[in-house]
Amino acid sequence: MTAEIRFFWARLNANYWFYPALFAVLSALLAIGMIWLDRNGFAENLNNIDWIVPVRPKGASDILTVMAATMIGVASTVFSITLVAVTYASGTYGPRLLTNFLEDKGNQISLATFIGTFVYALVVLRSVRAEDESASSGAEAAATALPGFAPQLSLLVAYGLLAACVAVLVFFLNHVPSSIRINKVLEQIGNRLVCAIRETYPVEDDFSEARPSEGGETIEAWDTGYVQLIDFENLEKKARDCGGIFSLRVRTGDFVHRGLPLMDVKDCDPDDLDDTVLENFTLGAFRTPEQDPQFLIDELVEIGLRALSPGINDPFTAITALHWLGAATSEIARRDLRKDVCGPDTEDCPVIPLADDFVHYLERGFGSMRSAVATSPNAAKVMLDVLADAAMPVSAGRRKTAIYEQGKMLVEQARIALSGPDLTSIEERYDEFQSRFEA
Repeated sequence: MTAEIRFFWARLNANYWFYPALFAVLSALLAIGMIWLDRNGFAENLNNIDWIVPVRPKGASDILTVMAATMIGVASTVFSITLVAVTYASGTYGPRLLTNFLEDKGNQISLATFIGTFVYALVVLRSVRAEDESASSGAEAAATALPGFAPQLSLLVAYGLLAACVAVLVFFLNHVPSSIRINKVLEQIGNRLVCAIRETYPVEDDFSEARPSEGGETIEAWDTGYVQLIDFENLEKKARDCGGIFSLRVRTGDFVHRGLPLMDVKDCDPDDLDDTVLENFTLGAFRTPEQDPQFLIDELVEIGLRALSPGINDPFTAITALHWLGAATSEIARRDLRKDVCGPDTEDCPVIPLADDFVHYLERGFGSMRSAVATSPNAAKVMLDVLADAAMPVSAGRRKTAIYEQGKMLVEQARIALSGPDLTSIEERYDEFQSRFEA
């Protein structure tokens, strides 16, 4: 249940409408509260402050009307600019990055600030009474010394929100062009990937063989989609309740359809578990980075492959993607890839996740880019350097050898794709690459 709540919050928090809707509700509540304070005489002390000039109802009405109209206009402009930026970025860097830009908190909160201020001004405007209007109640008549009703305290808060909107607008105009810079995009993905690796595989420099599956009767998928979440905590509880062992046959991020195996169940009757166990696998139409570092690796690879395509031909963007892939690969190579799904202090965990393999991650990253990189002399030389740097802090011999093999296959591919001085320079860099592994 805890995992489900975290996943629900992560998905809810990622929606572009979430913060605007939240700020609209909070602004309406703030407006109602400020009007209550004004109606109950809490603004009378403001008359004793010389530099605060009381506003008459006509002035209050005009100010709030202008604020409301301006804020909804600015909100529309902000939304339009965001859509243009998102369209450009997804078309240039890849459609899978659309989610990254929609989840950007800077864009969400900027729009939310203008929407919230609009709602606040509109709610407060409703309470303004002109000087020739009669008061609707005795409390309203006593709320201000001026004829009619002008919410003095509410207007001061409105000015504060207006100042905040100006600051947010300046921030937004700087944030949008900054956020679609390719180096910034790669930095965000790379940092998120490294953090996801450290969270998923917390044990460093202590390698053990993955626990093998114990088999049993198979439980199959009931629907079609990507595995977005596996609630290991609840699966452990179900396994202990029935006294069995669950061996998973899918990872988060795998695509399944009806009839494909989800997991094997030993020492339990699958017919008694189907309804309750299947609830712990969340399926959806798209992949998410939660529980799935490979998704972020694929985003780096996609950007790199697009940059190396003949239509774009931007090897320096691919080089930046290779640098972040190298950092992620080095992190993975130094960590125990067993997932401790039952907690570090739990013995005899009844849930066995599908084992993660370092070579699989290596092929998913550098292996996917190898053919395209081999056609670019600059990118090929950088990839050799990145692989050597990634292997430097690695102590596990087999993983170090796997990294070396990627460099070897890259040069073999380059010998097919290149010739002349370009190939000669790569051969020279490969000699340096080999010497770093022999040292």
